[in-house]
Amino acid sequence: MAKSVDDKQDQTTHFGYEQVPLAEKEQRVGEVFRSVAKRYDIMNDIMSLGTHRLVKHFTVELSALRSGHKVLDLAGGTGDFSIRFSPIVGEDGHVVLADINESMLQVGRDRIIDKGLSNNVDIAQVNAESLPFADNSFDCVCIAYGLRNVTNKEAALESMLRVLQPGGRVLILEFSKPSNQLVEKAYDAYSNLWPIAGKLITGDADSYRYLVESIRMHPDQETLLEMMKSAGFENCKYHNVMGGVCAIHIGFKAP
Repeated sequence: MAKSVDDKQDQTTHFGYEQVPLAEKEQRVGEVFRSVAKRYDIMNDIMSLGTHRLVKHFTVELSALRSGHKVLDLAGGTGDFSIRFSPIVGEDGHVVLADINESMLQVGRDRIIDKGLSNNVDIAQVNAESLPFADNSFDCVCIAYGLRNVTNKEAALESMLRVLQPGGRVLILEFSKPSNQLVEKAYDAYSNLWPIAGKLITGDADSYRYLVESIRMHPDQETLLEMMKSAGFENCKYHNVMGGVCAIHIGFKAP
């Protein structure tokens, strides 16, 4: 039996370490990214000490994109992956830079235009849980550092599977759980500094405190792998990066 509106309002989910009403999380995540949008890329370089560029390069290699392919850069925000995908798929290909947050998309749109890539890149404001694209639309769906912010991850995974072409692949790049305890302790200590850096550089410590907490609340590698299988993806696997600080999960839609 379908849940009533009151039932849904009574449900809660996590916003970082805090439990909030289900309907409230999307709004609060939106406020976080509206706050950090203009300095998001600068903070990425600072927080990762520049290593995010190498991780993204490896992710692009795993995409196996070719000329003429269609790719959905989901939760693509400021356009880092779309800028990388555009020359690979070429004039006959198509990239959709999609995000739920209008402030992040505005930064991404400006970067795409500045780099002269708008001929094969479209911009779409979408909710990952209910993608407004036709079935079997994309050769690849990539979501980088975005799944942990989605309220209903299971619905998002099922939506990604639906819009993939048979034989297409999903790539999920996300912070994960380090496999070595010493690495985990060092990483935890370092990430505790991010809110301080956020305060100094953006004037916003709270948003970066949420980002740290959201990373720690995200499912670990094996849990996410099982979630992908439950959503219907096949041949699922993952690659740990930097000792498991990040992981790239790959799954395929049945041919």
